Amino acid sequence: MKKILLIFSLIPILSFSQGKEVLKYFKSKDSLVGVKNQEGKIIVPAQFKIFSNIEDGELVKGETIYFDGDKNGEKRQKNEWGYIYDRKGNFMYRPFFHDNGADYFSEGVRRFVKNEKIGFVDRNGVVIIQPEHDFVSPFNYGYAAFCDGCDWEQTEDEHKAIVGGTWGVMNFKGEIVKPVAKSENAIEVEGKYFPYPFKYNEKENDILRFFEKHNKKLSELYYVNHFTKLSENQKKLFFEIIEKPKENFPFYQINTYDYIKMEAGLSYEFKFLASQDGKSIYAVDFENGKIPFENWVETQVIEAENFQKDHPDNPNKLSK
Repeated sequence: MKKILLIFSLIPILSFSQGKEVLKYFKSKDSLVGVKNQEGKIIVPAQFKIFSNIEDGELVKGETIYFDGDKNGEKRQKNEWGYIYDRKGNFMYRPFFHDNGADYFSEGVRRFVKNEKIGFVDRNGVVIIQPEHDFVSPFNYGYAAFCDGCDWEQTEDEHKAIVGGTWGVMNFKGEIVKPVAKSENAIEVEGKYFPYPFKYNEKENDILRFFEKHNKKLSELYYVNHFTKLSENQKKLFFEIIEKPKENFPFYQINTYDYIKMEAGLSYEFKFLASQDGKSIYAVDFENGKIPFENWVETQVIEAENFQKDHPDNPNKLSK
């Protein structure tokens, strides 16, 4: 029986909707939540029982409107959590339920549910992959595992696991991909190997060369607090462009991956943005949005040096 234990981690969504119409959440007398514009026109009626701490008058952030809960009186639907509307008040989709809330964005897309099947949408709510499978994992390094005929099983540690079913691997186009022989560039997914999934033009390669130039320093900073001794090959990070400029997102997003090609920055550490011309590089910060790369590195070096002082037995040292 096939089984995958799901490890949950919430990742914030960056907002780049400055300059758009100001929208605000509002609460009705019975504490149901809706959205109005700045003139008081109702964009989405108050009909949602919200589980997050939204204040009356709180601004709507991001490219879409998110209601963190169900419609009043509605029966909970399998694998669904919350509602997404566009900023004009049109319903778009229901996110996949993940870690007591809506699914996070991974490699520029998040999972959504329709008719109990799972697909993917981008940050603007555009459907990238149609909902056709009973379960799909988040994308990692250009691939996502999926299954049909599988179901959930409760585990002893309160997480849920997927069991049974027929499994496969899809690429970013939603196409089923066949395994290949193991090679230097092949990507491992669920114990099998698949072709390197990314393609870049010259400007994009220049952006990635910037990160390769700084790879040794970034690798030391990332692994300094790992208490398992790693070889130099194991400490080498990988960088890929997982999102390109589009409406409401004028950047390239660069993700960091560890030596086994798993995403390294699940809490938005070691995620980066490059301007459309590729000349300005930023680190993504949970609290402060984007920070110039050089400033971010300076802060990371100070934190890493302090960590070494407090933990002189750490096996993965910073170079002098």
